[in-house]
Parts: sequence; structure tokens; C-alpha cells
Amino acid sequence: MHILLAASAFNSLTQRVHAELRDRGHSVAVELALPAVSLVEAVDRHRPDLVIAPMLRTPIPREVFSAHTCLIVHPGPVGDRGPSSLDWAVTEDATRWGVTVLQACEEMDAGDVWATADCPLPPVGKSDAYRGEIADAALSAVLTAVERFARGTYVPERQASGRARPYLRQELRRIDWAKDSTQSVVRALRAADSRPGVLDEFLGGQWFLHGGHPEDRLRGRPGELIATRAGAICRATVDGAVWIPELRARRLPGEPAPVKLPATLALGDRLPPLPELPAPPRADTGADAPRTWSDITYREQGAAGFLTFSFPGGAMSTTQCRRLLAAYREACARPVSVLVLGGGRDFFSNGIHLGVIEAAADPAEESWANINAMDDLVEAVLTTTDRFVVAALGGNAAAGGAMLALAADEVWCRGGVVLNPHYRLMGLYGSEYWTYTLPRRTGTGVAQRLTADALPISAESARRLGLVDRTIDCAPQEFADETTRLAVRVADSPAILSRIAGKKACRDADESVRPLAAYREAELARMRETFFDPQAPYHALRRAFVRKEPADRTPPHLERTVPGRRTAPLPTRRPRVTGPAVQDRAPGPAGC
Repeated sequence: MHILLAASAFNSLTQRVHAELRDRGHSVAVELALPAVSLVEAVDRHRPDLVIAPMLRTPIPREVFSAHTCLIVHPGPVGDRGPSSLDWAVTEDATRWGVTVLQACEEMDAGDVWATADCPLPPVGKSDAYRGEIADAALSAVLTAVERFARGTYVPERQASGRARPYLRQELRRIDWAKDSTQSVVRALRAADSRPGVLDEFLGGQWFLHGGHPEDRLRGRPGELIATRAGAICRATVDGAVWIPELRARRLPGEPAPVKLPATLALGDRLPPLPELPAPPRADTGADAPRTWSDITYREQGAAGFLTFSFPGGAMSTTQCRRLLAAYREACARPVSVLVLGGGRDFFSNGIHLGVIEAAADPAEESWANINAMDDLVEAVLTTTDRFVVAALGGNAAAGGAMLALAADEVWCRGGVVLNPHYRLMGLYGSEYWTYTLPRRTGTGVAQRLTADALPISAESARRLGLVDRTIDCAPQEFADETTRLAVRVADSPAILSRIAGKKACRDADESVRPLAAYREAELARMRETFFDPQAPYHALRRAFVRKEPADRTPPHLERTVPGRRTAPLPTRRPRVTGPAVQDRAPGPAGC
């Protein structure tokens, strides 16, 4: 079928639906619901068999839903209605939730039901759950609805009743630091973590608080700032404290939209002298482990080491890259044969931190520092020849973050991951040694297509293309345990030493053909030219992205119809040091 996705933004769920529908042979196009664009005219132009709205904040016009079947993806169970469904679920501490695919009609979220799927709702941030359990349930429901529509005989079920809940306004999210417990504060912060944040006032300013993690050892006067760690601030509650990683200043009349930043950077000179508390050197996951927060942790199990990192939004600033590189070097000094990089449940990485760059006094210089810090990290991974390195992607990856993963010897992905291995939508050529790592996995032709098309691909498609070595079909909450089990098994394999020797031989052979330094030099020459050209599109694109400036039209690469993919496995494009599980292996010659 030809399916049109109508969406308010090409967000993570819309990208996943786009990629998975193409995997199943459907042709897909996207139209963004924008104030200056007529959705009626857009639908007439596309002439779709079916319209799906994975994430739509505005109603579908009667002229559209009366002429076409239009399916709305609502992130709530049957009967739940309103624009803040998931926010309310997290606020009320729900442990299970669901997704409903319903037919568009006059009343929002009240249409006939085509499919539903329920899911657990773990104690994580709203956006994390949205990209994880909610996205899994949404995809299951969408595929069921598409199959039922294609059969042509299914009759959707009417909703007998429903409860429309209002938009969750700031006055309902407000934190009372003099009364609210740590659990209550964390819940409020998690319900607003990415957007809109929780509005608060302190240190002479108004700030939206983004993200919240419990701390049960530190104490202070409720509401008081008591410590910092890795750019986050720790604020006391009545029975403990919470770590808040990011802040966004409230917008002033006539001013551009402020940028969401690491909390200490956002506060700047307002921040009083506070102790900078280092994170525990090793992750402690026992029942009696203290509740605290760190964006980088390390642990070991048997002969496998696990360096886990989690940066808000997947963005990695110059400072974060350097801290992760230092942690990586420390991990490489440990007596382990397998080192797993990543393994968390949300974003792996999206590359350089555009928000920090935009807020810098000199964005060009900060861009340059950030990309060099990313390159240093990737180079360290590429040149690790005394152990086997695995990139474990429990969440999405894009741009330089996707290329960071490709620097590892193997890439393991949760089945629900979406990859965007390209840079051009931000007006960049790209670095992170992508001109070395991407073609060696996919071949030059596929690498050129991926970077030119600038479209999301599913984990399974990435495996067929050679970008990913293993897909792990599990719930987001299970990914860390599954990764641990697999990594320990690889580390205990009798062949691990020969695998490590084989990767070193391959690296030496590649270096003799063209040194890594040559790839870096060529890539950075292109990047420097862009960064320091005030007229380069990168600067306007970056500004629009971080300040959430609305688009005036659907980007051409989304608007055009993309045919469904072939589903037969593609031959591997690169020699393998260690193969994935037998059931996941694509046919291809054995390598060095």
C-alpha cells in the first residue's frame, strides 16, 4: 500500500513507523501538519491508500477523514483521551499503560478502535518510556491496524465511553519543595522531562527543570542547592535530594527561545559555590546500593566490562566527550577481554551537543572543539586492539553517535532501535571517521545512499545492511541484562583471544593502506570550512533545531514517496571478526 504519515513533527515514533512500514514493503511519504500548509491539499496530492498519524497535535480536517481512512495513534489505553495522556500516567505513577489506534472523527481520540496494545510503564522519564515501551506498543498496534485495513473486511469497534483529561498545565506540575518528598518530586520531573519541563523559580530567575534522579544520601534545607556533578545540580527535598541534569530559562517577551542546557552551564554566574561530587567509581546495583545519579558508570561481570553512559537527548558536549574518553581509557586498563560501550535503555548518542554550541560565545569555535572531542573518542575505540569492543544500542542513535557505534568491533541493537546514519540535514559533511567505518561495513554505494537519503532505518534493516551485527528482541528494561549475558558468553569463548588477534591484524592492514589520520584530516577540513563560514546553512539549521523554530514546509526528502524495502538479507560487506548468533547471521564470506 501507499501510506501517508501525517505528523506534527518527524519525531522518534514517526521515524520508527516510517522505517518499519517500509521494511514490510509499503511505500511511505510524510506530510507535516504546519500552519502554512493545507493538509487537505497535501493528501489530495499524495492520493494515499491510508493515512496514519503517529504523532499529531492538531485535528485532521473533516475533508480528509471523510474521504480517507485516517488512523490516529493515541499514547493511552482505550477510553483515555486528551493531549497529556502519558504525562498523566507518569504523574499518577501508573505501572501499566497502552496505545490505541483509532479512526479520526470530529471528537479528538473518540473514534472507532482499529487496534490496541498494552505495555508496562517502568519508573523512567516520560520521553524514555515514549521511545521505549510506548513505541513498542504503538508499532504493534499500527501493524495490526494496517493488516486489518489491508484485509478490507475488518470493522473497527466503537468506543463505549471515554475520559477526556485536560492538558497538564504548569500549575498542576509545580513542585512544593517545602512539602514534597523525593519520590513526588522525581515523579513530577519525569512526567515533564523532555518537554515542557517543570517551571520553577530560584537564584533570581525562572527555569524549566528537565530530568530528575533520586539521591538518598545527601541532605539539605528543602529547595536548597547542595552539590553539583557532571553539569547537574543536586537540590534538597524534605526527605533526601534530587539530581537535575538540565535547565531551560523561561522565555522573555521579544527574546528568542532559550536553549535547554546542562544545569550548571545554564545557571552560569548565578550558581553559588557548591561541592562537585564525583560519581562512585563503580556501579553498585545491589539491593542496598545508594540511590544516586551519574551519566557515566562502569561495572564488571566476569571477563566483561560495561561502560554505560546516558546523556540527555543523546547529545554529547565537548566536556561530556572528554569525560567519556577518560572513563573509556580507565576501562581499557582493566583486565577484561570484552568491553561493552553503552547498554542503557534510551539514546545511545546523537553526536555533538548543538544546544551547548548554540549557547556558546563563539559557536564556530565550540563546534570545532566538540567535533574534535568526538573524534578523539572514536579514535580511541578504533585503535583499541587488546580487547574486543561492543557498542550496545538500547536506544536510538544518529549522526556522529551512530558513527561512534560503528567504531566498535560489533554493534548490538535492541530490536526497536532507529538509526539515522547521516549528517546532511544539519548542513554538515560529518566526521567521527565515518568515511572509514561506514563504507567498510556497507560498501561505498550503500554508504552514499544512506548519507544522501537521510532517512531513518530500523535495527533489522541496519543488520541486513551490515551496520549492525546482532539484533536483540527484548523489552527496553531487559536490554542491559541481555547484553550482559551475551557479553559474558563472548568473553568466556575459547576463541576470544584469536578474535582479538584477528581484529588487530585487520586494523594494521587497514592502517597500511590509508592511515586513520588521513580520514580525520580530510573530514575535519570539510567540517572546519562549514563551522567558520557564517553563511553556511549549518548555523541557521542548528539554531532552528535547538530553539524549536517551526518549519514552513515539509522537507522534500520526507515529502517524496519512499518505496518499500526488499526484505531478503543482503550479503555482508565487511570481514567479520566474530559473527552474531546463528539465527541472526546474514550470508557472506568468512573474514579475517
